[in-house]
Amino acid sequence: MAEATIKWLEAKQFVGIDSTEHGIVIASPGEDGRIGTKPSDLLLMALGSCTAYDVVNILQKKRQKLTGLEVHVTAEQQADPPWTFQSFHVHYIVRGRDLDEKAIESAIELSDEKYCSVSATLKKGVPVTHDFEIVEDE
Repeated sequence: MAEATIKWLEAKQFVGIDSTEHGIVIASPGEDGRIGTKPSDLLLMALGSCTAYDVVNILQKKRQKLTGLEVHVTAEQQADPPWTFQSFHVHYIVRGRDLDEKAIESAIELSDEKYCSVSATLKKGVPVTHDFEIVEDE
């Protein structure tokens, strides 16, 4: 069972603690000068980190010479409360040497269709699309 605990610190600032007892500060940036991640941005970070983990793991198993990966997640939200997410887009920037485009495409598809629980959950309600670019290291 997945589990997380959210503890109120002060004003509009909280700490989220995951099942491995790691924490992250959550707040509405700009309000009361509090530092923290917006709660809705955590959803984008969850999607990005879930798929990033999968893609790196798969590409390493495929013996790709991966030297870096950035995952940029964007989302469209409704303009009015509760600011429901309407779609997500995941853009991968894959860095390495002699990378095989088909291996990258396959790793992204496997993450999207088989391994990433966050993507699988989100796709039940809204579209999740993706694309990638390769940056060749010298």
